Amino acid sequence: MKPFIAHVKSPIGSWGVEGTELGITRIYVPGEKRPRSRGVAPKAVAQGAAQLEQYFNGTRRAFDVSLVDAPSTSFQRDVWRALCDIPFGEVRTYGDIARATNRPRATRAVGNANHANPWPIIVPCHRVVSASGLGGYGGGEGVKRFLLDLEGIHYP
Repeated sequence: MKPFIAHVKSPIGSWGVEGTELGITRIYVPGEKRPRSRGVAPKAVAQGAAQLEQYFNGTRRAFDVSLVDAPSTSFQRDVWRALCDIPFGEVRTYGDIARATNRPRATRAVGNANHANPWPIIVPCHRVVSASGLGGYGGGEGVKRFLLDLEGIHYP
């Protein structure tokens, strides 16, 4: 089953929603190279793209889409589950997420798990910040700031 990629425009660039009939396999951030697709988007991809558009328009705060399991470690899956518990408009630190996964000393590993997250925004890794600042983001600092601002979080 070859994945299909739908493109979603945002004020900071084009995002890509990749998936199959089974669900979303990956979200591409603006500027990230992605393959092209032809044909009609499977229902799961079209639904994901529509929900991402609603998020950028300010009419969606949570996502209801099917995600296809990605190759990952049990720790990464624990981190991604913890990310999904962060409410819209709030942030947590890498240390908070490490404690939430019962690995209080694994703050750097949390950052690595965030970087490996195949579904940014849907699994909201942008809501995780450093104890001393913004922290990193695969799409870059400008994209992370945009997403936080969109959610009403004006982080220093």
